[in-house]
Amino acid sequence: MSLKNVLTQDSIVLHLKGSTKETIIDELLAAASKSGKIKDLASARKSVLERERRMSTGMKHGIAIPHGKTDAVDSLVACIGVSDLGVDFEALDQLDCRIFILTLSPADKTGPHLQFLAEVSLLFRSEEKRNVILAARTAAEVIAVLTDTDS
Repeated sequence: MSLKNVLTQDSIVLHLKGSTKETIIDELLAAASKSGKIKDLASARKSVLERERRMSTGMKHGIAIPHGKTDAVDSLVACIGVSDLGVDFEALDQLDCRIFILTLSPADKTGPHLQFLAEVSLLFRSEEKRNVILAARTAAEVIAVLTDTDS
């Protein structure tokens, strides 16, 4: 699983406007739907919000990974958003989140989803990479940081 195969400049959203979990998820879903790979946006939204209700996807270091398994997609769909302000996502470290990685995967496929999350989580262990993403001015800068395998 390569981030280069999943992420495009259209799947990166800088300066998210939302101030709640739901509004952030809606913005990310709108961006992800530009891929044309989401067959039913309402169903995709329902799967992400149901997952979020079961357990928050707020992680640590200002990162949240809202995700869902749904029949609304045939293959992994991902989107990354960055907020200028922190949003309460009930993170494990109780800090507000500013970097959001939304993923949707088919209900019957686990492998690609888990591979993507593992790759992303490794990247975000780096405080330096998180800071570069937070300071990015273009989607291309975010993709360059995420797909740079030299660091």
